[in-house]
Amino acid sequence: MTLAHHLCGFLNYDVGLMNHLLHTLRTLLTVLLTFCSAGVISAAETAESKNAEPSAEQIRFFENKIRPLLANSCYDCHNEDLQESDLRLDTLAGMLTGGKAGPALLPGNSKGSLIVTAVTYRDNDLKMPPEEKLSDAQIADLTKWVEMGAPHPDTGKVKIQHASSIDLEKGRQHWSFQPLVKHEVPAVSNPAVSNSAQVNNPIDAFLLAQLDEKNITPVPPADKRTLIRRATFDLIGLPPTPHEVDVFLADSSADAFQKVIDRLLASPHYGERWGRHWLDVVRYADSNGLDENVAHGNAWRYRDYVVNSLNADKPYNQFLTEQLAGDLIDAGEDLSARRENLIATGYLVLGPKVLAEPDKSKMEMDIIDEQLDTIGRGLIGLTMGCARCHDHKFDPIAQKDYYALAGIFKSTRTMESFVTIAKWNENLIATAEETQHKDKHDQKIKEQKATIENLIATAKKELPAPTGETVPKDVEKRFPEKTQTELKKLREELKQLEETLPELPTAMGVKEGDIANTQVHVRGSHLTLGDNVPRRFPLVLAGTEQAPIPEGESGRLQFAKWLTADDHPLTSRVIVNRVWRWHFGKGLVPTVDNFGLRGQPPTHPELLDWLAIQFVEQGWSLKTLHRTIMLSAAYQRQSGLDERAASIDPGNKFYWRYDLHRLDAESIRDALLAVSGTLDTTMGGSLVPVKNREFFFNHTSEDKASYENIDRRSIYVPVVRNHLYDVFKLFDYTDASVLNGNRESSTIAPQALMLLNSDLMTKLSSATADRLLETERSSAERINQLFELAYSRPALMAESDQIVNYLRQLEVLAARDETDTEPTHKAWQMICQSVLSSSEFLYVR
Repeated sequence: MTLAHHLCGFLNYDVGLMNHLLHTLRTLLTVLLTFCSAGVISAAETAESKNAEPSAEQIRFFENKIRPLLANSCYDCHNEDLQESDLRLDTLAGMLTGGKAGPALLPGNSKGSLIVTAVTYRDNDLKMPPEEKLSDAQIADLTKWVEMGAPHPDTGKVKIQHASSIDLEKGRQHWSFQPLVKHEVPAVSNPAVSNSAQVNNPIDAFLLAQLDEKNITPVPPADKRTLIRRATFDLIGLPPTPHEVDVFLADSSADAFQKVIDRLLASPHYGERWGRHWLDVVRYADSNGLDENVAHGNAWRYRDYVVNSLNADKPYNQFLTEQLAGDLIDAGEDLSARRENLIATGYLVLGPKVLAEPDKSKMEMDIIDEQLDTIGRGLIGLTMGCARCHDHKFDPIAQKDYYALAGIFKSTRTMESFVTIAKWNENLIATAEETQHKDKHDQKIKEQKATIENLIATAKKELPAPTGETVPKDVEKRFPEKTQTELKKLREELKQLEETLPELPTAMGVKEGDIANTQVHVRGSHLTLGDNVPRRFPLVLAGTEQAPIPEGESGRLQFAKWLTADDHPLTSRVIVNRVWRWHFGKGLVPTVDNFGLRGQPPTHPELLDWLAIQFVEQGWSLKTLHRTIMLSAAYQRQSGLDERAASIDPGNKFYWRYDLHRLDAESIRDALLAVSGTLDTTMGGSLVPVKNREFFFNHTSEDKASYENIDRRSIYVPVVRNHLYDVFKLFDYTDASVLNGNRESSTIAPQALMLLNSDLMTKLSSATADRLLETERSSAERINQLFELAYSRPALMAESDQIVNYLRQLEVLAARDETDTEPTHKAWQMICQSVLSSSEFLYVR
């Protein structure tokens, strides 16, 4: 098979997750021509101009060495008539233009020329031809020819310019790249609603304007029991207590529901519930996953930072800035704030890594790619990772935009060491008292060692002089018994001191690294390097007149400030849409992680912009945003079906009702614990059963991950990649290796089997039965208590009568089982399990 036949494959092949640490110097001319108005001029054009008149000797070299090589190995499949992968190698223009993967030849730059990469076999994924490598002499000749500037009889006769394919002006017309516009709140003309309270909230005015156009009348408001259950699960992820329901029912004031919202937002459980939403977006996990599933033993500090930040209603722009560049924020003398900022940067370190990757340059660039993908999709709704190997196929993001951002994070120290098994970076967060305590302990160890050394030295002097010049190895055995006893005691004390040495706390996080720009990695490969790209932000969003990032700085702080500027078109839109989705089950932009051209447009663009602008104007406050959304009539509507409205809008695109939705995995488990009375509400800390960087699985397959006997909130259950809690996985838990702002909600048979047969359900339904039986009550009263705990309503008389009848039958059946000594408890356990497995418990109306 000819070389050309294989080249068609390699030049059309995008290296998915190839990486680069290698930074070679480019020619001065290439660096000077990095930018032009439409993109960057290719090195092919630069070298072509430089070598406009090759010497006769150079032409002879081409004709004698290179043309025969190409003719024998390449022309069969890359000629005038047959151009596999759109690549032609029988002309200089064809080589400079290249095929689907870009130019095959960059004159003067052998390391950046794909044709050289392929034949040298330096890239394991690009070995051409794979059956038989070219001889060393042939490879040397081809490399030499490229370095000479690729002299060719047609040099100077062809003009090839490879500008970026990105049309910035056209790209800026996309809706999400347009500036935010504060639209006028529309007037509502529908007589059915125009005089009602439904238009007091601007959200309703925007929604009702479209409902009016469709001639759809929204359904009435939900009843108060339904509303408080909906709001409580939404804001704290738990069911309301019977007492909280009673207080709300008794409050007839106009602001009764606002009081409920304010109470829930003030609860510490709010940060736990909404912190879990955020952890989905930042791909939080307590282990690395992938090849070396070692413990993120200090990841919990970042999780607790998130919970505390949300409870404090930290402005969202500050929240993001701390996570992107907390180590660079000047906290002055506030050591607590400095510690918090360092912990926040754990955001950049949490991703999965191939810690045993033998190619360290690849590992580094894979980590950077994962960071850019997480930031892009999570914070601004753009799939930045798609520009790693080439210009983005759909969005106006050039490959040079990608490597401009990659330079920022390559100048950031994410890893302490790339040596197998690689170690992520951790920052010291010890307080002054902790440092002082450790210093004192170190001094005690030092003094103890000195005491032992002095005692040995003194004892040796008191011994008779040894025969010969060497000191016996067992000299201490010749010490007096009293001295030996004292030495043993001192050494035991030293061992105790060393074993109790305080370990100063650290947190996963980043710091500034070696500052440098990054070269374009041709086709994403760190083995084929192109132009050097200055660190900057995407041109379509930041423009071409950007202030240069100061020398000696990575640019992370500048990036964070640009990303969180009040007028940034994406950041506020994306988070407002996420909050809306977490309240309503769907976003105003359905593709919550993709605001690019392949994402879906907003169903209500004017409302989205109004919410985003209000969010910024009100100090980037998430709690204020919650109030605005939840006080709308749209949020408070029934979830019942209206046949006429459903015939016009079956998908409820226009929000004429509230969508019924199932609880997520964490809320199901936490609600079960709450109803059973066994929920431990202790906040914070770590439940990871192994030490930092230790394996969850050893080489004998011993599993150290444990989920049993944990009664804390689900946010504190360890998230072990590749070994997630099976109950969570059943109910559509996040994968934890990649961000997910839009969890699926499935209905599958194994969910029902888990509710019927699992140890968890047996345990918690039994605990619920214990709770019901702990006081003397009638069966009807206990049934009411169960319904109020589980459904936030009393049982209907028919329901109560039916359950009483079942109880009698179940007690009879249980009594026949000689192994069951408590038939009454068994009957109630089965009733509790039935109630807790029901749709009414699992769904929010």
